[in-house]
Amino acid sequence: VSFIHPARFLFNAGKTPKDWNEKMLNDEHYKVVQYWANSGDVFPTVDIKGGVAVTYWDKNKTFEKIGTFVAYDELRTILEKVKAKDFATFSELVYGRDLYRLTDKLYEENPWAENRQSKGHKYDIGSNVFDTFPELFYEEKPNDDYDYAKIFGREKNNRILKWIKKSYVKVPDNFDSYKVFIPKANGTGAIGEVLSTPIVGEPIVGSTTTFLSVGKFNTQDEAENCMKYIKTKFARAMLGTLKVTQDNPRETWLNVPLQDFTANSDIDWSKSVPEIDKQLYKKYGLSKDEIAFIESKVREM
Repeated sequence: VSFIHPARFLFNAGKTPKDWNEKMLNDEHYKVVQYWANSGDVFPTVDIKGGVAVTYWDKNKTFEKIGTFVAYDELRTILEKVKAKDFATFSELVYGRDLYRLTDKLYEENPWAENRQSKGHKYDIGSNVFDTFPELFYEEKPNDDYDYAKIFGREKNNRILKWIKKSYVKVPDNFDSYKVFIPKANGTGAIGEVLSTPIVGEPIVGSTTTFLSVGKFNTQDEAENCMKYIKTKFARAMLGTLKVTQDNPRETWLNVPLQDFTANSDIDWSKSVPEIDKQLYKKYGLSKDEIAFIESKVREM
């Protein structure tokens, strides 16, 4: 059997069930014949996130199982080197969506708010929450006896911070720590694309569902070092092995190696992002061709 089809599931992304993805990616009778990251190369008028593939399945033949599909040979060899060096995944630091939720107390104290949210989204701190509850979010912290939390989000295409009573928000375990906020969706999924600029979140700062949070850091320096790492071409090349759509969830960071962001790190985080890239290339023993691949494919932040 041979098929031409959307390629998202080859990266364990998209709507297909994860157990089915795993079955196909580990089927020794199945292989990828050809892959186009840009669907327009095959179908000029159609945009298919994650690209297009031709695959082949033959019960009478045994191929090497796909396992982790990587579109470029250079990226495959880089990933092999990264995985061979005491690998731990950066995805451990990436928190999931919907971390911050509205509480019943908000609705108990403000019964008028009961029907403001759409059905099934009563507790969401969604991308439009500032417009949904303008009475509850403040640009300046009120001068009263209540505890407040800051929420990072977007309003009229601008990134802003607004205050809300802390009792109205359910918060995760990194709320009182430093963290980095990154967009939950970004770009098209093309390898090496620029991420919307990450920012450091201070203690008592949360976010709407527009953003994901990374890390639970004790110091601002650690959070800033993590942010620098996210900006490197190296980290975004590794992200590109699994990020093939706009979505940027925890799973897409699985192939990005975790680093030590403290002062004891083997990376000198005081350097510029390009200089940190050079340290990372050396750390993982990348060849001149592999470095040239990253430098040519991945755009600077």
